Amino acid sequence: MTLSSKAAELLRLHTDPELLVVVNVWDVITATVVADQGSKALATASHSIAASLGYADGENIPRDEMIAAVGRIAGAVGIPVSADLEAGYGDAGETVRRAIGVGVVGANLEDQMRPLATAAGEVSAAVKAGEAEGVPFVLNARTDAFLKGADRDPKDVLADAIERGRAFLDAGASCVFVPGRLDEATVTALVEGIGERRVSVINVPGSLSQARLQELGVARVSYGPWIQRATLTYLADLTTDILGGANLPEGVRPLN
Repeated sequence: MTLSSKAAELLRLHTDPELLVVVNVWDVITATVVADQGSKALATASHSIAASLGYADGENIPRDEMIAAVGRIAGAVGIPVSADLEAGYGDAGETVRRAIGVGVVGANLEDQMRPLATAAGEVSAAVKAGEAEGVPFVLNARTDAFLKGADRDPKDVLADAIERGRAFLDAGASCVFVPGRLDEATVTALVEGIGERRVSVINVPGSLSQARLQELGVARVSYGPWIQRATLTYLADLTTDILGGANLPEGVRPLN
């Protein structure tokens, strides 16, 4: 598939009535294992990539290292890859251009609750970068309204998320990512306010089921750093067992 056809397929997966489920990966081996299980697309997790390379989350990893990491992932699989590019590393347009150059056809871009005009401008710059490269780049524009709104009136937080989501769509985003542990009423309101098959959410322990999210009109569900956390939890427990004298469990497969 060409980059343009991968981007077109990624967009189709977002607008299809079936919920797009993306299991987040952080290196080539996790990407190939996840892809081989029948995934239709992949998404990277910036937190997980940074952690695997010894950096704290929050754009502490140099942009060059992040682009190299997502490029290795995109080059290892044949399905569309969307990269978590945090807030764009100071220049969303250039960061997206470089991501396209290594085979990425979509991205998450955080607003970090910056002034709306500034955040929407970054979304527009990212989309235009894709257009300049001849790729219909699939931007999943993220608003941190809920992540940063714990001390605010929930109604105001919801209104902010909807306002920002609409502005990001107007600026060219394909979808709006609203992370947080959201209840059914909130997800319903987001879909009604932003648009059916235009809202992307994260699954965390206690989140709504995939089936219910699909019924509510959500476009995409991802898992962020929780896939790495689950993997590391298993590693920690396995290590404890081995140090305590246990053998490897039956059923371990040579996936690497």
